[in-house]
Amino acid sequence: MRVYIGVDFHARQQTISYLTTEDGQIQRTRLEHLAEDIVHQNVRNFYSQFKGEVIVGFEAGGYSQWFEEMLEQLGHEIWVGDAAEIRRLARRKQKNDKKDANLILELMVEKRFPRLHRRSARSREILRQIGYRHKLVKMRTMAKNSVKAIALGAGLVVRSQFNSQAGRQRLEKLKLTASVSRQAEELIELIDQLNEKIKRVEEWLKEAAAKDERVTLLQTQPGIGLLTSLALVSTLEPIERFSTSRKVTAYVGMDPVEDSSGDRKRIGSISKSGSKLMRFLLSEAAQVAIKKDDELGKFFHRVMKRRNTPKAIVAVGRKLLVRSFIMLRDGIDAEEFARRGVKARSSRVAHRPSNA
Repeated sequence: MRVYIGVDFHARQQTISYLTTEDGQIQRTRLEHLAEDIVHQNVRNFYSQFKGEVIVGFEAGGYSQWFEEMLEQLGHEIWVGDAAEIRRLARRKQKNDKKDANLILELMVEKRFPRLHRRSARSREILRQIGYRHKLVKMRTMAKNSVKAIALGAGLVVRSQFNSQAGRQRLEKLKLTASVSRQAEELIELIDQLNEKIKRVEEWLKEAAAKDERVTLLQTQPGIGLLTSLALVSTLEPIERFSTSRKVTAYVGMDPVEDSSGDRKRIGSISKSGSKLMRFLLSEAAQVAIKKDDELGKFFHRVMKRRNTPKAIVAVGRKLLVRSFIMLRDGIDAEEFARRGVKARSSRVAHRPSNA
């Protein structure tokens, strides 16, 4: 027996439409996510009653992590749908929780549900850790800038950070009021705490990278380090789901937007439809790659002359993304990619040793 369950999911509640292939009758209910029920026992009790092949579908959202983990523990199949596409498929303009749940169920039963790729638990965990580190680094940067502002306000010409012992001794010698001096001390303490937290996260990521040969493969490309290689592998896997490099760039949001009509043709900025963090990491990697990779360095200067530096950085980041896709697809390193030349970009080529 197969059970289809369409869920309109919200942070505090969920509206459900479901049916079984045994009787074909649609039933509806609503579950509250009670604040005092930390383990969501009422939700677990509802979904645990279904046996056989159970398929649960809902729109992609940002607060469903606990719900997805619960469904995985119960052994149910999870379908996550494109919210914009689901709405487009609605025949009526009226919208409420009940109608949304009915629509999701209808699309599931009719095999028209616009499913999105769902990453593995390991990939989700790695990307969460990378995102967490990114937030910690932003907090540390804000704290450092605040300390620098205090030093500049006191008349100290800042030429370096205050991470070293000598730099902090210079800060202590400044004539600051008691309150400002206290602020500087607390900010420095915060920076030290953030450094420790960032170090722990990076150690966790290094252990995760050591277990994955694909990460090591990508790091043979100058500019791609620990964070970028881990993010690329976790974002793009399984690599077989992308048939061309254009689909990869579109997935990450680095494909150019075209606005053409008739004889007029205009190629605009990138779509930015994918992971913002992934695009940031590729841009950071590009700034290193143009210094260490001669081909990418020459490409950067050509684009910079026609456009500007930011757009040239994005263009190099896009090339790094395409290279990474081909390297993962064909299981080759950066040296083999360079040796193959145009062949590596055009089609899948059986991997051959570099000294062949």
